[in-house]
Amino acid sequence: MIAYIVMKSHKPKIIAVIPARYASTRLPGKVLKDICGKPMIQHVYERVSHVLSVRKVIIATDDKRILQTAQKFGANAEMSPKSCKSGTDRIAYVVKKMTDIREEDIIINVQGDEPLINPQAIEKLIKTISCDSHIVMSSLMIKISDIDELMSPDVVKVVVDKDNFALYFSRLPVPFLRDKWKNLNTKLILDTTDIFYKHLGIYAFRKHFLLKYAKMPQTYLEKIEKLEQLRVIEHGYRIKMAETKFDSISVDAPADLEKILSLFR
Repeated sequence: MIAYIVMKSHKPKIIAVIPARYASTRLPGKVLKDICGKPMIQHVYERVSHVLSVRKVIIATDDKRILQTAQKFGANAEMSPKSCKSGTDRIAYVVKKMTDIREEDIIINVQGDEPLINPQAIEKLIKTISCDSHIVMSSLMIKISDIDELMSPDVVKVVVDKDNFALYFSRLPVPFLRDKWKNLNTKLILDTTDIFYKHLGIYAFRKHFLLKYAKMPQTYLEKIEKLEQLRVIEHGYRIKMAETKFDSISVDAPADLEKILSLFR
């Protein structure tokens, strides 16, 4: 008699890590700013915790004030070195020490300054990377309908191929509408046939790729655009983009915080 052993496929664990540093050029200590009775970082932590497929949420910080605040509202929080150059480096530092996750498990990067992030958007991100084991990184995008948002260098745009893999990210309005924008001195308008995408800076990585990515040297386009995701494309890897209808606001300056406060009120 031949015995057959049925091997169960491994369902990836989903771990979310929220990088939160204190130093910020335009708004120092922003993740601790009060929003309707709670620090900003708590709003982010609670929203990520509402994602049912996420097994564990960790705050990775370089500052004891953030660590103590996180512990007060019951969050999992860990210290990481101030020498970490980016949020991705901070996440990689924490993930590298975790012994209970496998190479194919999924790590979600949600920035600590995204208090309006929608749990359904994160679920869409997770579904996108989970559907194909060959996808090592995914991110989110949303259609742009406002011309001021399109022209703003603070809003990152993404161009994708027919399969929704990112071709390029830029602070400029891309793609360029040559026939419509022959004269840039005239007022630019958008209509329903124009398709532009805003990039939402939330990422999902396979663990093995996250650790590889953190070791990659910085690249030319990454440096000049100040967009670390370009490092992935410049090194020959692909980022699968998922379209969402849930926008989010990254708090980078006092004006962003005022907008968030207004929306919460």
